[in-house]
Amino acid sequence: MWARLWRSWKTRGRVRFMVLIFGERNGTREKKKSREISEAKHGLEAMSLARQNIQSELTEAIRSRTELQCVIDDLRNIGLREGNKRENLETELAKINSEITNRQGALASLLPEWETRRNSEATEKRRFDQANVQLQALYAKAGRATRFRTKAERDKFLKQEIESLKTHSQTQQQNLQFSRTQIEDTKRSIVEVDQQIVDIQKKIEDGRQRVANLSEQTSGLREQHLKLIEERKDLWREDTKLESLVGRAADEMRTAERQLASMMDKDTGMGLRAVDKIAERYNLTGVYGPLYRLFEVTDHRYNIAIELTAGNSLFHVVVDNDETASKVLDAMLRDKTGRVTFMPINRLKPKNPPLPNDGDAIPILEKLRYDNTHAKAFQQVFGKTCVCKDLTVATAYVKSHGINTITLDGDKVDRKGALTGGFHDIRRSRIEAIKAVSSWRSKYEQDHNKSKETKAAIAEFDQRITQLAGQMSVLAAQQNQIREARERLISEGAMLSKEKEKLTGRLEKLENDVQELETELANLQTKNAGYEAELKTPMAQSLSAEEQSLIETLGVEVEQKRKELVELAKAKNSLESKKNSIEIELNERLRRRREELQTRIDLLTEPEDTSETADDLEGRLKELESLENLIQALSTRSQNLERETDNLSTELQNLNKSLEELQTQQLDDGRNITRQQKVTERYLAKRQMLVGRKEECNRNIRDLGVLPEEAFEKYTNERPDRLVRKLHSVSEGLKKFAHVNKKAFEQYNNFTKQRDQLLERREDLDNSARSIEELVEVLDQRKDEAIERTFKQVASNFEEVFEKLVPAGRGRLIIQRRIDRDEDLEEDNEETQASSIDNYTGVSIKVSFNSKVDEGLRIQQLSGGQKSLVALATVFAIQKCDPAPFYLFDEIDANLDAQYRTAVACKLIFDFPLPPVVDILMLVRPAMIQSLSSTAQFIVTTFRPEMLVTADKFYGVLFNNQKVSSIRPIRREEAMEFVDQEAQAR
Repeated sequence: MWARLWRSWKTRGRVRFMVLIFGERNGTREKKKSREISEAKHGLEAMSLARQNIQSELTEAIRSRTELQCVIDDLRNIGLREGNKRENLETELAKINSEITNRQGALASLLPEWETRRNSEATEKRRFDQANVQLQALYAKAGRATRFRTKAERDKFLKQEIESLKTHSQTQQQNLQFSRTQIEDTKRSIVEVDQQIVDIQKKIEDGRQRVANLSEQTSGLREQHLKLIEERKDLWREDTKLESLVGRAADEMRTAERQLASMMDKDTGMGLRAVDKIAERYNLTGVYGPLYRLFEVTDHRYNIAIELTAGNSLFHVVVDNDETASKVLDAMLRDKTGRVTFMPINRLKPKNPPLPNDGDAIPILEKLRYDNTHAKAFQQVFGKTCVCKDLTVATAYVKSHGINTITLDGDKVDRKGALTGGFHDIRRSRIEAIKAVSSWRSKYEQDHNKSKETKAAIAEFDQRITQLAGQMSVLAAQQNQIREARERLISEGAMLSKEKEKLTGRLEKLENDVQELETELANLQTKNAGYEAELKTPMAQSLSAEEQSLIETLGVEVEQKRKELVELAKAKNSLESKKNSIEIELNERLRRRREELQTRIDLLTEPEDTSETADDLEGRLKELESLENLIQALSTRSQNLERETDNLSTELQNLNKSLEELQTQQLDDGRNITRQQKVTERYLAKRQMLVGRKEECNRNIRDLGVLPEEAFEKYTNERPDRLVRKLHSVSEGLKKFAHVNKKAFEQYNNFTKQRDQLLERREDLDNSARSIEELVEVLDQRKDEAIERTFKQVASNFEEVFEKLVPAGRGRLIIQRRIDRDEDLEEDNEETQASSIDNYTGVSIKVSFNSKVDEGLRIQQLSGGQKSLVALATVFAIQKCDPAPFYLFDEIDANLDAQYRTAVACKLIFDFPLPPVVDILMLVRPAMIQSLSSTAQFIVTTFRPEMLVTADKFYGVLFNNQKVSSIRPIRREEAMEFVDQEAQAR
């Protein structure tokens, strides 16, 4: 029966939801087209951005090419000028070298002759000096012949001269030896300087070679640097493209997550986000995530069935064990973030019935793809459900196998017999939303990982480029160091050359000094020999003939040698002048010019500004070639992007056109649906009318009463027209019996059944009434007993308390009855009270303050202070029966006499008080209820001193100028002083 009702409802539902389903399909197609248009627009924007970037790079490359061409032209012109300049410098250097060679050859041919002349001059000068010395010695001897009178005087003088000559000869001999030593040292120094000059020349050549090698290395590094820069530009373009894709994927993922979050409650969404953050924060590998992230649907036709089967279980968080769930839950409780349901795998024990092995019932787990680690969670949620083709088959499998079933449309049949289902809006499908989130998250992670890899590659290229730039800087610094070192070496070489010239001049001077010393020593020896020979000869007044002849000979020889010496000096000076002029020209002009030319050629070969070298020109040419290739590649890429952009624009136009057609079709379909809906409504109205007529016919049939069974079989095969005629004749015949009650028998049966039912109900009601009356009697009896018991207890407590407060008096509580109107009669019958409370009308009090035997006074006859005392006794009596946690008394001693205030105060034990300035507040416990002192407390306000005697804590209520009250603790003395002041003021 339920299945028939369900199918009927589904049939009416399909008619009712036909418009929605059709609109939904159109909406799905429109949404798909819109998504395609959005993707096409994004692709077009990305391509436009890439095209703009490529165009800007192309423009920059063209500008760089133009600048580079200008630089290359300048370098070529500079190279030509430098080439001509270098050629001229090399020609001049060759000329200078040739001239130096000629001068060195001339100097080499002139030096032997100059040496010969100098030696000849030295020899002749020594001979001249010897002859001149001999001549002077003869003249001196002739002069001594007239100077000294005796031989002794002469010999003494000669000896003195000989001794002086010996001393001078020794001194000159030492000077000669010293000069010769200086000559040897000077020669060694010249050799050392020559060796240093040779070493410096070698170092200069090595520096030139090292600079050339460093230039080659710099050129290679520059090529690598340019290549890496171009590769980095490609990575920059790729990174820009990936950032655009990552941004779009992030936006789409957030949109999909918001759509998915709208399908769950706010607390669950917050909880899921919190679980992800906590798992990442604490590195919890056992948190697998919500169930919807852990599976994929292999067939999209089962999306509705899977979604409705799982329900909110899609958002349950799967963890490995309950300990992990406890950790996450503790963190969520600390952070107060959302609410989730956990599924610890170690606690899941799914008990799934055996599923049918038939094509009509497909286990829903077969349509899911998941990890075996999470198998228990999926068996818990989906293990008891199979997918069937329709409700009939689903109901049959539920009865036969005891499983849950569901159709592809989402109609579920539970094992307990419940049928659920109906319209399901696929536009709000959780599975589709989950699929969209998973898809965009996967795309986002993929693009994000690619972007991270690209950024890492860019960072690596930056490091490599920086390293190459650093290496080039190091090489440039090394080149500069080598140049500076070479300049220093050149300066040192110049200084050494000057030092060599100085040493050479000194050597010549020392050699001349040696020659002069040798000549002088020879003359000294000759003179010494003459003096010794004269010592051996006797004293004579004149020279001998031989000596006279020798003087004449020596005079002629001296004059002749003087003339020869002059001639030799002239020849030597002429050669020396030529030698000096050649040496000066070599040292001061030719060699200096050669060094200058060599330096200028070196500077042209290895300039400090590497941008003007021939190697740099080659590098610039290679860079220009790279730029040409880059421009060609960028142009090709720009053309390809332009074609792709045109294709995308065309595709976008086609999609917009298709969307417009789809929207137009949707409008037409909407109008058709509206028209069909109107037609359907007319048919439904007609159907409703026919149903009404059918119900009217059924009502007429029921009015006919009970029909015999043959009425349902007799006219089964009759034709309708004949039945109509027969019905008309029968109806005419029934009109004769219109006054007869045709439903009397049926009414009699109905009334009989109603009477029996009413009798049964009356019997049940009577039984219920008797039970209620018995219950009321029991409750009344219990109430009477409770009232009487309570009154007796309170009356006994009252007598006891009153006797404690007024030892000389007596007090009683008397219950009043309706029959005891007369006071005398009440007094006589006070000991005999009825068991029922119906006659109770109230409670009266009789007290006596000065006698225990007097009949006492009624409450109306007492003074105000006595009434207050009686009221306190009543409160204390009730408190002993049913103690309260505390009691608040507001100036209970105001109307009491002094003796009663003292009695009340003495009978109260103060636990703690409260302060006065307007009032004195105290918290007290009565002494007579010492057993309840742990639970009952009394707060008292007073202006009397008697209450303050036994108190141990006081508080004063103060008023300031703004009429705002405040409370502060005070001492007993302050409270007594305030009470005394108040008493005097009154």
